[in-house]
Amino acid sequence: MNKSDLQFFVSQNIQIDTTNFFLNMVVAIILSFFIQLTYNKTAQTLSSVKSFSNSFMILGLTTAIIITIVKSSLALSLGLVGALSIVRFRAAIKEPEELVFLFLIIAIGLGCGAGRLIITTLGTLTAILIIFILKKFRTKDEKLNIDNFNISVVSKKKLNSSELKSIIDVISNHCDSNELISISQNSDGTNINLFSKFNTLKDIEKLDKDFQKKFPKLDFILLRENSNVI
Repeated sequence: MNKSDLQFFVSQNIQIDTTNFFLNMVVAIILSFFIQLTYNKTAQTLSSVKSFSNSFMILGLTTAIIITIVKSSLALSLGLVGALSIVRFRAAIKEPEELVFLFLIIAIGLGCGAGRLIITTLGTLTAILIIFILKKFRTKDEKLNIDNFNISVVSKKKLNSSELKSIIDVISNHCDSNELISISQNSDGTNINLFSKFNTLKDIEKLDKDFQKKFPKLDFILLRENSNVI
């Protein structure tokens, strides 16, 4: 390869059709939205489902825009590699399921950015179909792999005995067994620690909703063994 050939590949600038670009972006947004709905309905993670999936459409659109831009220029493609080697993206992915959906969104962005709309659409619909089929075969009251949890309730004020009993009763009503570990109180507030056992994921979801409704000013921390705080 001589100098003129190298100059051609570095300085090439393919024009991007505005109509096709707009169509690619619309398809990326629609498919990402379908994945977001699918995740909200089928996710089995213990983290906040809706807050995690709110970024799906933006992620899919951003990926599609990046691929559309860099595919038109070798220089931009090399620049992207250099930029990614400097910038590091870090996110606390707690469950493998979250990582799978993120890869699916990125795949949608890649396909739409490359203009492969038919293949991307068929692949996305197939993935959604498989996800719902697998969900159908799961039992509604699926057992948790780890059913023992450490629960901490933190209050910024000192609680009386009646309030302490109400908190413990609410937690006990939603778990299979409940063991009080410690109660510590001082002028700065109150900290309650319990060791609880749950049968199903729905019991945890009901506890969270009931607790937030009755004690909105208290911090409710649920820690699964060998996991992160959620």
